[in-house]
Amino acid sequence: MTDDEKKTIVENMFCFQCEQTAKGEGCTGRAGVCGKSAGEAVEQDKLTGALVGLARAYGKTDVKDVPAEVKELLITGLFTTLTNVNFDEVSTDELTERAHQLRTVALRDDAELIKDSEDLDMQAVWGADEDVRSLKSLILFGLRGVAAYAYHAMVVGTTDDSVNATIIKGLSALAEPAWGIDELLPLVLEVGGANFTCMGMLDAANTGHFGIPAPTTVELGVEPGPFIVVSGHDLHDLKKLLSACEGTGVNVYTHGEMLPAHAYPELKKFSCLKGNFGTAWQNQRKEFADIPAPVLFTTNCLMPPAASYADRVYTTGPVQFPGCPHIAADENGHKNFDEIIAKAKELGGYREFQPQTGINGGTKVTTGFGHDAVLGVADAVVDAIKSGAVKHIFLVGGCDGAKPGRNYYTEFVKQTPADSLILTLACGKYRFNDLDLGTVGGLPRLLDMGQCNDTYSALVVATTLAKVFECGVNDLPLTLVLSWYEQKAVSILLTLLNLGVKGVYLGPTLPAFVSPNVLQVLVDAYDIHPTTTPEADLKAILGE
Repeated sequence: MTDDEKKTIVENMFCFQCEQTAKGEGCTGRAGVCGKSAGEAVEQDKLTGALVGLARAYGKTDVKDVPAEVKELLITGLFTTLTNVNFDEVSTDELTERAHQLRTVALRDDAELIKDSEDLDMQAVWGADEDVRSLKSLILFGLRGVAAYAYHAMVVGTTDDSVNATIIKGLSALAEPAWGIDELLPLVLEVGGANFTCMGMLDAANTGHFGIPAPTTVELGVEPGPFIVVSGHDLHDLKKLLSACEGTGVNVYTHGEMLPAHAYPELKKFSCLKGNFGTAWQNQRKEFADIPAPVLFTTNCLMPPAASYADRVYTTGPVQFPGCPHIAADENGHKNFDEIIAKAKELGGYREFQPQTGINGGTKVTTGFGHDAVLGVADAVVDAIKSGAVKHIFLVGGCDGAKPGRNYYTEFVKQTPADSLILTLACGKYRFNDLDLGTVGGLPRLLDMGQCNDTYSALVVATTLAKVFECGVNDLPLTLVLSWYEQKAVSILLTLLNLGVKGVYLGPTLPAFVSPNVLQVLVDAYDIHPTTTPEADLKAILGE
């Protein structure tokens, strides 16, 4: 690559898809705030443009007739471009080439189709009118979130063609130069509907393969001996690792969004699955420093490894980082974990029990309050609300992050009244999940519902309660207080909008890609509130 080519890449880098984007406007220059290089940012734009072309090549084809390998690549490719997934330019370029190959097969010398399905230059999106750019960004980033959940379901053999159809339709719309708010806004909401379907599909896949999660207390300390820390969201990969480690003397500890795995019967039966190591993703460079064990990243939430532990980071699935060993599946889907197990034995682990705490000093946390567990005590919840023992329910959850201001969620939870229930999910819960909040109406006040995709569980609970009380979800004494960081949070927000949920509190900052006009449309239609201070927001919510 010439110096001029390198300069062009740096000048052309633009990314504003995550909450921590530079100056709240967009990352440019040599690298993004997440550590993604300018070269990888450009490669991801090229991949996205190629996926748009591939989608348009099949835009007029009945989704049932679209080849499975095309659907799989659209999902995998979109997931690859999610924040903190792939930092490797070579593997990203390989996906782009694969998209070109599959598109060539679809075109079959159709001149009109060839012209209509060319790669989209993403500068046409980033440089569009700000309202069009805003809506197309909501569609694209929402689809990236949908693809993450679709990927997890896909690897256990579950797909949904209505979701695939929305992915193809949404990607194709990015290349429509004449589309404005009238055409794009309904599609934004359609992406949210597809995400709800996708989360339901993943919920069924997870419970079908790993059993129904049950409330489980998880210790935070680490036992002596060799161990592996596994991060990310992929329960299927975790099960494969547990199967490989069982009987080897190597223990496994969850990290970040993998914590809820402890609640699934088919995973907790492995004796090598121990406790949880560390807290949320943004603390990994501190928590993994000189760790005497390897770390396996299964999905997003990888940060560029620090020198103190870079020699013990492994990746699998769509996650890759230059120089880190990648554990790929063979043609039968098998993954060989011998190398990482050997690394764990070589490093040896801690010689003595290593105590750990959450950010508030707690030594254990509880997870596993999915919709089955909560609805299993639905009568108690209903009675507590009817009697006045529970006056309000808060869903406080979402992504965690490093930007200042996220202690808002810790303080918010601490200040919620004693007669309220708090549902939580995703890694944002690490801000407060080790707090002892006591009980109310015979129930623990803090109920961890699981991963970010388990927002589905929260919505199932909400809609069930609404039926019991013969009212709408917006009429319940329920408030959603959400933190966002990346694109799965975007897809969840779009799901809430699609379902007509109003009064959501969103923070710690608003997305840079949402224009003032589009924001006003959403505020007017859905009463979205940017978070302010815990004290002021609680007063507004509780009508004080």
